[in-house]
Amino acid sequence: MAKALLGYVGGSDPRVLSEMRRLQQRVQDLESEIVRIQAENDALSAAARREDSLLEGIDVSTAEPALT
Repeated sequence: MAKALLGYVGGSDPRVLSEMRRLQQRVQDLESEIVRIQAENDALSAAARREDSLLEGIDVSTAEPALT
């Protein structure tokens, strides 16, 4: 049974080992992409909060119309 599991996990077959390495690299690539996207999302959220705080300071009732 142990030999069968070892062979299934990646024993000595070079094709299986190659595929496992490729998949591990793909997982690492996707994990780094997640980190990059999360950082970008955090930056966009912070920018949106800053923009919201700027807009809150505008008094609409006394604002002049853009076009007359």
